[in-house]
Amino acid sequence: MTAPRVAMVAGEASGDLLASLLLQGLQARWPAVAAHGIGGPRMRERGFDAWWPSDRLAVHGYSFEVLRRLAGLVAIRRALRSRLLRERPDVFIGVDAPDFNLGLEADLRAAGVKTVHFVCPSIWAWRPERVEKIRRSAEHVLCLFPFEPALLAQHGIAATYVGHPLANVIPRVPDQAAARRALGLSQDAPVLALLPGSRRAEVHYLAPAFFDAAALIHQAQHAIKMIVPALPALRARIVQQLEARGLGAVVQVVEGRSHEVLAACDVTLIASGTATLEAALFKRPMVIAYRMHPLSWRLMRRKQLQPWVGLPNILCRDFVVPELLQDAATPQALAAATLQWFDARTQAPDTIHALVQRFDALHQSLQRNTPQLAADAIEKILVR
Repeated sequence: MTAPRVAMVAGEASGDLLASLLLQGLQARWPAVAAHGIGGPRMRERGFDAWWPSDRLAVHGYSFEVLRRLAGLVAIRRALRSRLLRERPDVFIGVDAPDFNLGLEADLRAAGVKTVHFVCPSIWAWRPERVEKIRRSAEHVLCLFPFEPALLAQHGIAATYVGHPLANVIPRVPDQAAARRALGLSQDAPVLALLPGSRRAEVHYLAPAFFDAAALIHQAQHAIKMIVPALPALRARIVQQLEARGLGAVVQVVEGRSHEVLAACDVTLIASGTATLEAALFKRPMVIAYRMHPLSWRLMRRKQLQPWVGLPNILCRDFVVPELLQDAATPQALAAATLQWFDARTQAPDTIHALVQRFDALHQSLQRNTPQLAADAIEKILVR
């Protein structure tokens, strides 16, 4: 068949990464494939025509923050829908961002455009009512986790498990020494990676507690080196907060390079989200934390279906790493939980080894040829 015309929407940095890997598979299948819509820098590197940047879709929380930005998001979706209905791509692929994409997919599908959703919304964790919206919106769902297709099939939704692209991007045995050389870190010093989120609102709610905890950790163990990977748009704010706490010369800030930072560190204090799965694939002990607007937190908690929030814990179905959420995410608690991992490196190495083994088994379960499997599924939809 001839190269298809593909429209895509990816929100935030994680969606940009996933979509770029999907584009890799489509371009291997159809070198002349044309793709456009909403995307980020990784997608643009693959020739994607971004009509809007993906960071325009980045929102934080369950309702309050979304409501504040609702008018802008609705305007973008309305303009995008009108353009796609005029140009009628062969297939529309919504990559994550379900609050934005599912409604758009439903409108396009009703108009006869084929629709695929990449990343099953976490109906197994919270907001199970979304399953009805998925059924209306997506002809097919590409799933990252092996248990999801059977769950969707119970609701009459066609799906394919394609593995998690990150499991192929991240090596089974990370080269910590090389990452430290690249970042200018000592080979011998203990290293803590601080990842307070990739969204402005996440940094707003989490960075103060993370950096107050960093100050406490520095007081307790001066030998621990600390590093923060920051998106370019957030770097100035992060540097300002560190300097306000007298940590400007203590905490190294690098632009981007989060995978190098996770490969280099011994422990990470990290915001709940896709980055926690990345940390697990790098086999790093972690403390997961999250804070959001209090109203968003109350609404989310009512819809939570499992006792875990962090992806490593959800996938392992156990509290393999600590979670400190909302009011529990105090600087003192974050510092204490983080220091426990550093103490375990010398006092209880079997604990670290057991965690690494568990994360390695998780890595193997997620490792598939994602670009090819996704392209296979999309081709079947196109020829129907």
